Amino acid sequence: MSEQVDGEAEGEPVWTFPFEADLHAVAPGLQEAQSSWLAQIDSLRAPDRRTHELIRMVCSVILRNAVGVTRHAMLAAEVGASWEDVVGSMVLTEPAFGILPVVEMLPAARRGWERGTEMIEEGDGAE
Repeated sequence: MSEQVDGEAEGEPVWTFPFEADLHAVAPGLQEAQSSWLAQIDSLRAPDRRTHELIRMVCSVILRNAVGVTRHAMLAAEVGASWEDVVGSMVLTEPAFGILPVVEMLPAARRGWERGTEMIEEGDGAE
């Protein structure tokens, strides 16, 4: 789970991913174990956090998962990735997966990267 955000009822859980509430309703232990597992992945010390987010973003590009692309482009921006880093990472997928996934996911990446840079300016960026 994530911290409380504006607009949410006090005491109500705030989920990082949209599917978590439904999964928690039917299998709370599974959802909690999955959250714990993901937290352990996030705690890896290598590669560095910027590279970590770019890799996860690229995996989302390959899957054409716009929500994931937006999220990881945002997180990458928060830890110092430039727009060129984001686009360059995406383009590296082209030889194996073609140009279409990159072209389709560019708008999602741009939205995420811009949100990440806005969060830095507002002082709300990642550590």
